[in-house]
Amino acid sequence: MTATSVATDPGTSVRYSLRQRVLLGLISWLGFLVIRMIGPTLRYTLSFEDGAPETDAVRPVIWVFWHECIITSAWHWRDREIAVMTSRSFDGEYIARIVEKLGYRAVRGSSTRGAVGALLGMRRELEQGRSVAFTIDGPQGPKHVAKPGPVLLARVAGLTVCVFHLAVERAWRLRTWDGLVIPKPFARVLLRFSRRIRVPAEGSDAELEHLHAEMQAGLERAREFAEAQFRA
Repeated sequence: MTATSVATDPGTSVRYSLRQRVLLGLISWLGFLVIRMIGPTLRYTLSFEDGAPETDAVRPVIWVFWHECIITSAWHWRDREIAVMTSRSFDGEYIARIVEKLGYRAVRGSSTRGAVGALLGMRRELEQGRSVAFTIDGPQGPKHVAKPGPVLLARVAGLTVCVFHLAVERAWRLRTWDGLVIPKPFARVLLRFSRRIRVPAEGSDAELEHLHAEMQAGLERAREFAEAQFRA
């Protein structure tokens, strides 16, 4: 098992206190162990909307999903060297360390801190044939409101945006801004893909705004479809 960080802007690295470093070590290993214990018990089913990618293994591609699904997503796509943008905040750092332990590549940055450098890092990953992923309402919300980063990246990279949602039959939901979902052991998980979003390289600002709205709509369709399957 290897952990890989992708440098974006070494000059803006964050320094943590001794207490924070200890907490980062404890939280990242605890988070990894929880996922590693629960993950093998989960039962995944894949569902595809018309126009969606035909498989979850297509690459390179730009994956987009809500922050609440990070645990079920992290287990499903483990050990595929997918690059994930994480915040430079304390919370983003322990998430980066957890996903690195699961075989992802962490690109530090966010919509508010280090965004340009992180997007360049994500583009380099795509150019090397790897897929990338965005928790698109992160790092701190607002919940279920998509940010424009993937559409901008798709325009310069010449690739499509693919959105999905994971619904869990039985789970704990934390009282955090994102309502983070922690699946209970042996739960069923439905992974629903919406249709691909193709972004033209010469797209106007108006076209990009329309595609951003299409990405938001695709995320909402995937969530509504998936969650409805487990609704009483």
